[in-house]
Amino acid sequence: MSIEIKAPTFPESVADGTVATWHKQPGEACSADDLIVDIETDKVVLEVVAPQDGVIKEILKGEGDTVLSDEIIAVFEAGAAASAAAPAAGTASADAGDADKVGPAARKLIDENNLDANQIPGTGKNGGITKEDVLSFMKSGAPAAATAAAPAAPKAAAPAPVAINVAAGERVEKRVPMTRLRATIAKRLVEAQQTAAMLTTYNEVNMKPVMELRKQYKELFEKTHNGTRLGFMSFFVKAVTEALKRFPAVNASIDGNDMVYHGYQDIGVAVSTDRGLMVPVLRDTDGMGLSDIEATIADFGKRGRDGKLGLHDMQGGTFTITNGGTFGSLMSTPILNPPQTAILGMHKIQDRPMAVNGEVVILPMMYLALSYDHRMIDGKEAVQFLVTVKSLLEDPARILLDV
Repeated sequence: MSIEIKAPTFPESVADGTVATWHKQPGEACSADDLIVDIETDKVVLEVVAPQDGVIKEILKGEGDTVLSDEIIAVFEAGAAASAAAPAAGTASADAGDADKVGPAARKLIDENNLDANQIPGTGKNGGITKEDVLSFMKSGAPAAATAAAPAAPKAAAPAPVAINVAAGERVEKRVPMTRLRATIAKRLVEAQQTAAMLTTYNEVNMKPVMELRKQYKELFEKTHNGTRLGFMSFFVKAVTEALKRFPAVNASIDGNDMVYHGYQDIGVAVSTDRGLMVPVLRDTDGMGLSDIEATIADFGKRGRDGKLGLHDMQGGTFTITNGGTFGSLMSTPILNPPQTAILGMHKIQDRPMAVNGEVVILPMMYLALSYDHRMIDGKEAVQFLVTVKSLLEDPARILLDV
């Protein structure tokens, strides 16, 4: 029985997607729910799985092709054995003994340029040859180191992002197409700088009270909340939530000539992944406890690394927090996440000499940066918002007492 494999249903904010990687090739056996293809959109990579046991009969959309919502991208033969399905035209291997798997887009380039697939090193899954591999091979102008056909393709190592093992004196370049997600991120960040009247105000916070509180209750917290670890981000989320309630303009957004004030706090937390920066959203943070926040952020981080974040995880958001301190940043100027009007940047905690009651004391200090849209937020509000966050963190009991 033939089944049509369709692209996922995209939300209204996503016009189309791009076929990123075919994990299964025509004639290759699939089990139910096996990952067969990744579809990359402007916001996230979506996965399409096998509906039943069977094989891919024909691939209609190759890697790099643009697809619309619910568009047919392949034909699946349910219940068929791997040997029963005929490879789709233009997607088979170079010859019967070729153990490397060649993606549809790569096959098209190979056929058009009369190349030998056996001479092209594959960096894809299980040694598969991708479109980028063919382009790199063509750019080199000469056959790469021979990769003799083996009875079975060796397990592929993690593909290197840049050329390595370069001989002395060689000046090697590697051109890699920008992913759709990264290109969209770049476009949005440039638009934010061009359209918003963006300013940044700075302050610093003494992290000693939070660090001592965390040290005192760290083990009990983890034991009480089923292994959820107590970090710093939950304190920042709660402090920001309280400050947003006191300064509604910082929690607002701009829609054309309208200023939209939100009666809820949905805080995005920037997560760095191999595919680019993603900002999943914590919903209704005013009603979340510290353990809820920590557990949700940990889940976001894991799913972000595994490429499992969905569109619904990143839609909306009224404010964003980004933490460059995890990578060692001491100070930075975060860029707005439109249509939001403010973003808070956290940084590295560093011991510094501070004047306290006329004496010099070494304290663990962190610089905070609040970038904001001056069209919506006045400087006074921005500074007071940041001072409020600082005050709540330096005396965490105020968060519980709502003072």
